[in-house]
Amino acid sequence: MAVTRLEVHSIRPFAGGAVFGDTGPYRQIDGIVHLAVDPDHPANEVITDIKLAPRDAAGRVHCSADFTILQPEDTSRGSHRIVFDVVNRGNPTVLTNLNSAGQRLGAGNGFLMRHGYTVVWCGWQYDVPPDAAGLVKAYVPEALNPDGSPISGRISVAFQPHRKIYTNSLADRLHKPHPAADINDPEATLVVRDFQDGPAHAIPRDQWCFARLDGEEIVADSRYVYFPGGFQPGKVYEITYATTGADVVGMGMLAPRDLVSFLRYGSAEAGNPCAGDIEHAFTFGRSQSGGFLRRFLYCGLTQDEQGRPVFEGLIPLVAGSGRGEMNQRFGQPSTPARPSAGRSFPFHDTLQTDPDTGRTDALLARLDATGNTPRILLTNTSAEYWSGHASLIHTTMDGTADLPHSENLRIYLYAGTQHGPGQLNLFDVDVREGPRGQQLDNSVDYRPLLRAALKNVDQWVTDGEEPPASSHPRLDDGTAVPAPELEATFRSLPGVNFPEVHKSLFRTNFGPKAHDGLVEPAPVSGEPYPNYVPRVDSDGNEIAGIRLPDLSVPLATYSGWNLRHPDSGAPGQIMPQIGSTIPFPATREDREATGDPRLSIEERYASREDYLDRVRREAQALMDARYMLAEDVGTVSEQAAQRYDSLVAMRAEVPAATDDD
Repeated sequence: MAVTRLEVHSIRPFAGGAVFGDTGPYRQIDGIVHLAVDPDHPANEVITDIKLAPRDAAGRVHCSADFTILQPEDTSRGSHRIVFDVVNRGNPTVLTNLNSAGQRLGAGNGFLMRHGYTVVWCGWQYDVPPDAAGLVKAYVPEALNPDGSPISGRISVAFQPHRKIYTNSLADRLHKPHPAADINDPEATLVVRDFQDGPAHAIPRDQWCFARLDGEEIVADSRYVYFPGGFQPGKVYEITYATTGADVVGMGMLAPRDLVSFLRYGSAEAGNPCAGDIEHAFTFGRSQSGGFLRRFLYCGLTQDEQGRPVFEGLIPLVAGSGRGEMNQRFGQPSTPARPSAGRSFPFHDTLQTDPDTGRTDALLARLDATGNTPRILLTNTSAEYWSGHASLIHTTMDGTADLPHSENLRIYLYAGTQHGPGQLNLFDVDVREGPRGQQLDNSVDYRPLLRAALKNVDQWVTDGEEPPASSHPRLDDGTAVPAPELEATFRSLPGVNFPEVHKSLFRTNFGPKAHDGLVEPAPVSGEPYPNYVPRVDSDGNEIAGIRLPDLSVPLATYSGWNLRHPDSGAPGQIMPQIGSTIPFPATREDREATGDPRLSIEERYASREDYLDRVRREAQALMDARYMLAEDVGTVSEQAAQRYDSLVAMRAEVPAATDDD
């Protein structure tokens, strides 16, 4: 097997020894998994540059990754199923998403444990911030030229500051950067745009340098760019330069495949703590990690070197149409920038022909050719339609028709939601990114739908019980529309502006070897792909998709977009990933005073109890349709009560408009 050793560092009780229903207590196993793979094996050849990595005497290439296993103390009381968590920038997310935990390693409501799942995660990303404690990392080799020298090439790094700064890392956030090969490189370029897809304006080479600030001192540094004029908030900057040193980025994808294969098929004698226990394995990934799963599927890595199934069910969450830079030379797996080869053809699960290149391909082409395609639930929020071109996963590339999807796949929109689950406490600052929005953040918590999605894919794989039908915007029924068609509806709401520019995804040529992961950093772009967003009703709430009671029994308008606050620059642009909560007026008097076209809360519902009765009926309907579990009907009702009290109180504090406003 590809796993040569599990290096166990610690075994301890999980969650302080808490008992989870009939499953009982869990233990947590932490360590490092060591791998050695044959780079010439057909299952591994898809990895870019793997054949340029150093080999051992047996011709194998080595890598390793941090891992954690959460396992029932008594495995006979578990479900004999693995849920593998694709970590996001080194952070486990499955407990915060499936267990609604308040911290990444918290037990939360215990959902996964009460249902007996063995939860596993391991590192896959090579450039996770090296000095950050607690992050889960992968350790991959460096590809080398045939003479043993490091590989050099050109790379582009883009960033959009939220406040005025003078220096920026050559990486997303605090990740390991690709350093400049020569800090005096005269061919290096820095351009600025007013918005992501806008015209580029060059900043003269003598006005910036590769350096950082140490206090007030300018220190030459190949890992940073310094601009004395200051990088302005809201502007989009892109630096292109030569770098040296090419980690085999895609080898990180082999760690999840081979670790879970080992846990499923390895022996106790080989050190497998799950030997003889695991019957099925599923995997979940959110945002960047959802893009990882789309890339993972595209590379055909859901089965191991022996052709045995590893992951039989996958839930890529909020990935939109992207696959991420998880398998390319000088790849930046965390970059949200565009253009990016991680956001390119193919988008759909079944075969299409790219009219620009004539290439025919599909997300599932490799897996379909093997006859071992797993079950997949592609799940997105409204934010991925506004910012991630999610409509490309179910429409033709020319935007003229809906596309049927594979029988092994379902596509769901969680209507009226933002990229991450909404919070009950409403706020207008994203604590992870820093920008402030013009509206309150979207507060719809879609995690009850995720729990049902996991149980549905589980039953699909293990019992053959198909999940509910796909539910997303469509062209044929008019629920998928160009974003500008919604402008009048949103501008009619008091205090609400509409995007001045919309996110675009262009037909882009990344060079003749891009399909092999060798991407040119200054691509040639053509026309944009058509993009559609969900149609809304007169309240501004979306019609298509799975509608939680927040949408079907609303207290507010909930959108998947929010505009940047003027304090963060570029106020006409959409914030990345953040949606809006735009509360209804509390009373008829409030509505008339502000000129709000939406009925007030008091006009919609006879009382708080009337509102909650309607919520319970809608939650029951979702449960009957299998989009929600019985255990979450009460959760959704409780959250609705809290939102009602919060929004009514909030609106009661808003002063009525006057002629001077």
